[in-house]
Formats: sequence, structure tokens, C-alpha cells
Amino acid sequence: MSDPDAVSQTQADRPQAERPTANAMRRALKRARDGVALDVTEAAVLLQARGDDLADLTTSAARVRDAGLAAAGRPGVITYSKSVFIPLTRLCRDKCHYCTFVTVPGKLRREGHGMFMSQDEVLDIARKGAELGCKEALITLGDKPEDRWPEAREWLDAHGYDDTIAYVRAISIRILEETGLLPHLNPGVMSWTDFQRLKPVAPSMGMMLETTAERLWSEPGMPHYGSPDKEPAVRLRVLEDAGRSSVPFTSGLLIGIGETYEERAESLFALRRVARSYHAIQELIIQNFRAKPDTAMRGMPDAELDDLVATVAVARHIMGPSGNLQAPPNLVDGEYTRLIGAGIDDWGGVSPVTIDHVNPEKPWPQLAELAEQSGAAGFTLQERLCVYPEFVTRGEPWLDPRLLPHVRALADPGTGLAIADAPVVGRPWQEPDEGYVAASGRTDLHRTIDTEGRTSDRRDDFDVVYGDWEALREQAVPGMVPSRIDGDVREALAVAADDPTRLTDEQALALLHADGPALDALCGIADDIRKTVSGDDVTYIVTRNINFTNVCYTGCRFCAFAQRRTDADAYTLSLDQVADRAQQAWDVGAVEVCMQGGIHPDLPGTAYFDIAKAVKERVPGMHVHAFSPMEVVNGASRTGLSIREWLTAAKEAGLDSIPGTAAEILDDEVRWILTKGKLPTATWIEVIRTAHELGIRSSSTMMYGHVDQPRHWLGHLRTLAGIQQETGGFTEFVTLPFIHTNAPVYLAGIARPGPTTRDNRAVTAMARILLHPYIPNIQTSWVKLGTEGAAEMLRSGANDLGGTLMEETISRMAGSSYGSYKSVKDLVAVADAAGRPAKPRTTLYGAVPEERVRAAAASDGHLPELLPVLD
Repeated sequence: MSDPDAVSQTQADRPQAERPTANAMRRALKRARDGVALDVTEAAVLLQARGDDLADLTTSAARVRDAGLAAAGRPGVITYSKSVFIPLTRLCRDKCHYCTFVTVPGKLRREGHGMFMSQDEVLDIARKGAELGCKEALITLGDKPEDRWPEAREWLDAHGYDDTIAYVRAISIRILEETGLLPHLNPGVMSWTDFQRLKPVAPSMGMMLETTAERLWSEPGMPHYGSPDKEPAVRLRVLEDAGRSSVPFTSGLLIGIGETYEERAESLFALRRVARSYHAIQELIIQNFRAKPDTAMRGMPDAELDDLVATVAVARHIMGPSGNLQAPPNLVDGEYTRLIGAGIDDWGGVSPVTIDHVNPEKPWPQLAELAEQSGAAGFTLQERLCVYPEFVTRGEPWLDPRLLPHVRALADPGTGLAIADAPVVGRPWQEPDEGYVAASGRTDLHRTIDTEGRTSDRRDDFDVVYGDWEALREQAVPGMVPSRIDGDVREALAVAADDPTRLTDEQALALLHADGPALDALCGIADDIRKTVSGDDVTYIVTRNINFTNVCYTGCRFCAFAQRRTDADAYTLSLDQVADRAQQAWDVGAVEVCMQGGIHPDLPGTAYFDIAKAVKERVPGMHVHAFSPMEVVNGASRTGLSIREWLTAAKEAGLDSIPGTAAEILDDEVRWILTKGKLPTATWIEVIRTAHELGIRSSSTMMYGHVDQPRHWLGHLRTLAGIQQETGGFTEFVTLPFIHTNAPVYLAGIARPGPTTRDNRAVTAMARILLHPYIPNIQTSWVKLGTEGAAEMLRSGANDLGGTLMEETISRMAGSSYGSYKSVKDLVAVADAAGRPAKPRTTLYGAVPEERVRAAAASDGHLPELLPVLD
């Protein structure tokens, strides 16, 4: 690290903006008064308002706040949370130059402390808080201490935890069960998977953005230099992942650490962008820097009160009336009235038990004093929970079902605020012993979908459940119309015909854009490779799809299958009903059941094991091809198991292979437009690789023709080829053309109406070429393309038709008009249309036992009747 004095001097020499002109200030103030949207430049001007200008700014900001409180049904109310502060560990891998919270292992040992607080120490604090009516357990800790400190790693290993997040999850469960306090988690930078692990144990979480000024992180001598978790892009990704995971999230700014006013304004707009996109930021904290002794920034001046007041007021204007703004009351030396006047509506966590471990020199104000000061400004002080009332009243998907009893016991059902005198006692959290939920829902979903409960082409929560459509539309503009590129198609075709593995990305892109005679030539080359690799047989599998539930709150914007539990088309099958379907499929010659479902919030993580066992117990010879990578992650996060542990247990329960669905496009640029809450690309790859390492093979898929471009197709196929070279675990590649008809992202005017015939031919041909020689089987989807379309793909490089399905709901609800099953004769007819023979196969492309072939021939692979959802 640099010399502390040099650090202080460097930070003191931060860029200084010129004072705004009087005209610029007048104009910006008028726009604020008139409620006109500000831009970054105007916000930077207003951040410098002082004197009468500052009074003008705060007056208009307070008016915006008051309008928001009235709209929320709590006019004249300022909230706070009665909490205890639990510093779970003061070790951290970062080196922020202003921090006194963080320490080192040697100092902890000298003071007689462990590397982490023990569970007994944590519960002792939580119990004391519960006795005094506290309802929040604020769990704060350093970022990933085990990555820097061997002592932290040793402590976790000795106590049986894979990582710090595992300990946070475990202690949160004990707090819920033994004290009744609600955990609010601040573990620093979290991954998407971390959010899935922690969401079931905490109603809310948080992490300060602090600043988006990258130079404060990247340049030597700056406050965040040497701190990997303070990179602005990393922290913004955390905020986005919180939104994608429907986690009520607290964030905010730390002002006065060397940022310019323009940088501060940019930080506020970055926060607004995330809040607008996902509606998950429950509050913003505007915290003023206070210099502390024994830190590199001890010589920096404290942020001035006027600076804090102006930032609160500007934040109020930027975030609007629905935003919740907080300023820590213990850092303003009693100047409460000025903060209220600037537009705050919350005082944050206040503890009668513990100190503020981040600012230990600044004690919390007494609640009586806070109530008196708020009252003097014309406001009533009311207690809230760690999760804001808006999210309490919204319920799912913001609150995990296992947390609902804990939250509802402490919340006023009308307002979502805390019941001040509610008894704070522990309540069970663990998943119920009965495991799998009982059957429920539609009895005739196999024949029709609801037309009476629906009065339009979209859900009644269409405008909120998927995030902000306008923000999404701006993000999706580049993919609305596929771009065209020029390239030497003739040369690329020659390379593809000679040795497909030598195709450069530029050549591959040229071929993905091919049309006319060039496309015909491309398909011919792909078909020649198919003939060499797979022969002329068109393979198919007698299989049954079992979509065991369609209740899902993930928020995929391309999906018309997902339903809320209260929707007219919602259903969940019982274990017996799943097994009945498997038995019925076996009786007509099936060799496989393909089972996938929505991410039902009530299904325990072990439900997937129960489903696999139910099939194997009823039909031991049936191949269980089940559970997408999204379901695997859901199961792992709900059980607290690692992905490897969960897959191992699933295999022991009867899982034979997994579908490589939930891939969509393996590029997060596209994924975060298509879906709000599904797993990111890196996690999909992790699940697939882990499955392959355990001997669990998978298919691979790509859904295309929505907001994607050919460059995304290329990247996706290259990724799959790379995985296959490492693991050899893919059985096939399945093309999945986007079905647009009922897809929310299409109804919102964002996605294209599916791929063209040219797109389908090019994708099929290039899949054959780019995946050669690694993945030998290319499957086309009759469900999505129909008989003629599937036959055309068989002439373009595909060798497989997929399955009879017998019963299919997902594509049909999306608007596919090609039915939900094909008989064996139907599939043979598709192969005939392509001029090729048909041949049955197993999931792993092996020979089908003769007994199974006879059973399928006797029934034509066709169910005598479809079973209703409910008996």
C-alpha cells in the first residue's frame, strides 16, 4: 500500500469542478421545482446549491417526498427499523482507505476473538434485541475474507462451512428459529448464486454502491485502490442480480471520498437505472464520509452538512416520489431537521443494544429523541421491518414462502409496517417434513387453456412482474432487427466443406448470414457432414413430457407457461400423478420421461429427488431425463447443498440425465433482456460441467429469433463446442425457434416474431458445422416448426426429430399450433418427407430394446387418453 500521507494528499487533490454559473443554477432549480426530469449535468449543478439556492432545492425535494408518502398511504410518516448490529466477521479481502471496521487476524486473536463470531455470540446479541422489541438483525461482514486470510479459511473448514456465505445462511436460520428477528444481510459482493442461497433465509439484503467513479478504484492512492470488490462495475452487477432475484435491496452512496459532483450525479443516475429496471431497490442511504484516526484517509475533511443535504435533495428528485431515502442519524450531529427538510423518509436501523460497528465513535440517538425531532418537523416516527412495507404487501416473489410466517408475525397486514408491540419469538423455518406439495390446479389443462379467467392476451401484472418494459426496450434496441454483414461467403463455404474446424469467427458469421444460393450450398455442406457422421437414419425417441408444475415466479419474459399460484391455468401434479403418467407412457412403449417444471416457491429443494424416486419406483426401467440447470440451482440453493452435492443426491434418487434447457442464448447481454431472474451464463455452464463430471449426461439447446443476433448464435455454439471438448457429456444439440405469439417480451413490442425460415436453416446447418466433430446429433423441433419445417431441417444438417412427447404444455401455451404429441407413424412420415428412413433410439442414442419397440408399435407410441391434472 502507498504511504498514508501520500494517500491523503492524492485524495485531497481530487479534480475540482468549476462553480456553476448563476444562470445554470437558476435553470436547474426551476426544472426541479417544475418536476421536470433532470439530467446528469443539471444534477451536478444542484449538488453545489448552497444558501438560498439550497433552501429552494430542499423545498421542492420535500414536496416530491410528501407526494410519495401520500401515494404510499403513510403521509407524514418517517420510518426506522429497531435493530441489532451483528459484525459477523471483521476480516475482509478489501483494503478501503477509510475503514476502521476491518481488522486483521492477529489483532482479533490478541483481543480474544475468533475469526468469526460464534453462533452463541450471535444468538446472545439477537436474544437481547428480541427482549427489547428489536425486529431486525443487521448482519454485516467483510467481503470474502477466506480469499485473503488463511485463518478465515481454517475457521470455516473447522466449523463445516464451504464459504462465508454458507455460514451467513446457517446463522440466519438460527436467528429466525431461535429469536424471531429478521436477518438483513450485508455480506458485500454477492453472485447470482449467492442470492439464491440467501433469499430463503433473509427478507432483505444490502450493499452500498458508494460510487461509480472508477478512478477512485483503479488509480493508486485512491480510496478503493487494492479492493477488488469496490470496482463499480462489479457492484452494479450485484444490484442487478438482486433485482433479477427479486430481493428487496438496500444501497446508496458514500459522499465526500474524493468524487467530483459529476461523478456523484452519475452514481445517482446509475442507481436510478437499476431501480427503474427491476423495482428492487427498497431504499437508498446517503452517507457522509467521516474521517477516522488510524486510517489512510484520516487527514481528509469530513463531508460538509450542506453537501449531505444537497445530495439528499438531488437524490430525492432523481429517485422520485416512490423512492425511499435514508440518512444515518448518528452521523449528522443532531441536525435532523435539515435532513427531513431535504427529503428523507427514513432514519435507518437504530439499536438500543449494539453500537454502530462501522462508525463506533458515533452512538445511535435515543428513539425518544428521534421521535421528538421528527415530530418537531411535522412527522410521526413509525417502526418498519428490515424489508420495506411495499415489499411486505407485494409478497411473492419478493418474499420466500418460508419467510412469510416470520414477516407476517411482525407486520401490520394493512400497511406493511411493523407492529410495534408484536412479540418477537422464534418460529420454525425448516422445510416441512411432508416435503412435496399436494396436487392443485386445472383439471383440463391437457385439452385447453383458460379463456374465461383471462380477458386479454397478458397477465394483469404484466407491467410490473417482468421489470420495467421501457428500460428493457432501450436495452433491446440493437437486437430488434438483425444486422447484416458482408463477408467472403464463397471462401467460407470452401473452408466449411473442407474442414469445418478451421472456420474463423469472421467466416462463420458470414455463413450465419448466408441467403439464397449461398444458404442452399451451406445446407448442402451440413447435410453431407450429417450423412458422414450419422448416416441416413432419422432418429426419434418414444418419450413423454411431464411438466409437473407451471407455478413460477422467475419472470422469464419469453415464457407464457409460468403462472402465479392464483392464476386460472396454474397447476401442480402430485407424486402419484407424476408416477401415473410415467406408467402410462411405459405401457405405450416409452423409454424416457422428460420432466421439467416451474420454479414453484412452495416446492422444497428435495422435491426433485422425490419426483425422480416416484418414477423409478413405479417404472424401474424408465430413463429419467429431468431438471434443467435452473431447477438444479433452485434445488441446491433451497437445500443448502452445493451444485455437485445436489446432483449427486439426484443421481442417487434416480436421475439419469438432464436437459440442457434454460440456456436460451449463452450471452448475458441477451439473457438479461429475455429473463428477469434466470441463472446467468456462467452458472448454466457450471451446472452442465458438474453434471458431466459426475457422469450425468445432458442435451444442449439454443432458443433463437427474439432479441438476438447471429453473433450471439456463434458465441453460443462456440461455447457448447468448448464444453463438449472438455467433458464429452452432451448427447445432442436441439434447435429451439422462439415461439412469439403469447410471449410477454413480444407482446411488449421488444422481441421479433420468431426466426425466419432462413434463420432456421442457417442455424441448423451451422450447428452441424460448428459442433462437428464434437456433438454428432443435431435435433430439430417438430413442436415449434411443424412437419414441413422439421423435414426441411432434416435436409439442412439435422439427424434427429426428438420425441413423441405425448403431452406438451410449454410450447403450446407460448402459442405453438403444431400440437402436443406425435405418434410413431407421424414421426416416420416426417422422415419420409425428407427422403430418409426413421429409427427409434434411447436418450443416449443407443439401440432400443426389442420389447420396447414392440410396445411402441402396438400403440403407435400414442396414449389412449391424457390424464387430468386433478383426480
